[in-house]
Amino acid sequence: MRTLVIGGNGFIGSHLAEGLRARGHGVRVLDPGQARPDVDWRGIDYRCGLYTDAACIDAALDDVDAVFHLASTTVPASSNRDPAYDVSSNLLGALGLLSAMQARGQRRIVFFSSGGTVYGDPEVLPVPESHPLKPISSYGIVKVAVEQYLSMYRHLGRLDPLVLRPSNPYGPRQSAAGGQGFVAAAIARLHAGTPLQVWGDGEAVRDYIFIDDLIELAIRAADSGECGIFNAGSGAGASLNDVRAAIERAAGQRMPVEHLPARGFDVRRIVLDVSAARERFGWTPVIDLADGIARTWRASLGT
Repeated sequence: MRTLVIGGNGFIGSHLAEGLRARGHGVRVLDPGQARPDVDWRGIDYRCGLYTDAACIDAALDDVDAVFHLASTTVPASSNRDPAYDVSSNLLGALGLLSAMQARGQRRIVFFSSGGTVYGDPEVLPVPESHPLKPISSYGIVKVAVEQYLSMYRHLGRLDPLVLRPSNPYGPRQSAAGGQGFVAAAIARLHAGTPLQVWGDGEAVRDYIFIDDLIELAIRAADSGECGIFNAGSGAGASLNDVRAAIERAAGQRMPVEHLPARGFDVRRIVLDVSAARERFGWTPVIDLADGIARTWRASLGT
């Protein structure tokens, strides 16, 4: 399979590109940034450019069987500050991509949505894919909108989309600079010797999935030819305080904490029901939080 990974220079995208290459797939990456130096790009067709540029995306789509769309210009914390920018850059950008694919007769797209934001504050835990979508951030609203357009084009017989809703991915190479990723932020603060900033009391619960487990699911799902929407998480919840304690155990040292006021766009508790992905793809997450954080900590030391 010849694949295009849009946003392939990021944390998830770079791991996905490596995983696809390891499975023998042809890999092309389209990303606005220069190729990161901590990835082995051999055998990967890396192209620097914007997928919102019509000429750029048209060239990148040439001779491609499947598209993985991971690019986003916002994160939940930034999206509410300028929803118009969120819509123009992410929703309209995605629609341009879908239009370009349809013009070429290309049908297969895997879209990385957001299991942490599209449900809002859930009514039940763990959250199944059938749960009502009530996002409380512009980031989540735009993700839902893209999902709905993909569903529309599938209904019209124009695309074969598969949507993954990742929870909170973490692991080696995740940057703390992007404003997303509590594990990466905590490890960076510990290395810098600065207090860890926690919004609220630290009891907010998230579903953390190690990057290797997410990539395994993404490739299995893409290879299956299946369409539909699937949660991608560990199926277990951990509070911010739990994560901090796990990092302290891995590092063998304590970290100071600075508590800040809780933010209105942060979901209080989210744990994903991943039974559909287990049943459909024969997949199960194998790296638990303690092991994943230990691996991430060792990677941050270069070991």
